[in-house]
Amino acid sequence: MSQVSANGQAAAAAADAWLDAIVYDQNGLVPGIVQEVLTNKVIMFAFLNRESLRETLRTGNATYWSRSRGRLWRKGEESGHVQRVREIRLDCDGDVVLLRVEQVGGIACHTGRERCFYRRLDTENGARWIETDPVLKDPESIYK
Repeated sequence: MSQVSANGQAAAAAADAWLDAIVYDQNGLVPGIVQEVLTNKVIMFAFLNRESLRETLRTGNATYWSRSRGRLWRKGEESGHVQRVREIRLDCDGDVVLLRVEQVGGIACHTGRERCFYRRLDTENGARWIETDPVLKDPESIYK
């Protein structure tokens, strides 16, 4: 191995050392909670892996691992509602990541709402889910 490639590999390993502190599940995934930095509202949840975290750091925009698509999912790639990452935090056990983001366009949910957590359990008349947040934009106009 040449000295140049050895130095390059060492530099790459050092650059990724922060990823080694994260505890991934058996599929190489870690849960990610997403919080809007200005309002402190939890707006969504998604999974991340080493590659998506590396891409998030590189671009400054949130990138997740989509289990349904089986590929990286760059938030906003279809809708334009990207998430500019302002801070990345790791919980005390190292097994949950918190992304504090600026949600461009104010819509994080594919339903056209501000956040994915728009249903609240109402227990006054039995247990039922009620929608608490309005649709801000028709999803059909977002996803063409």
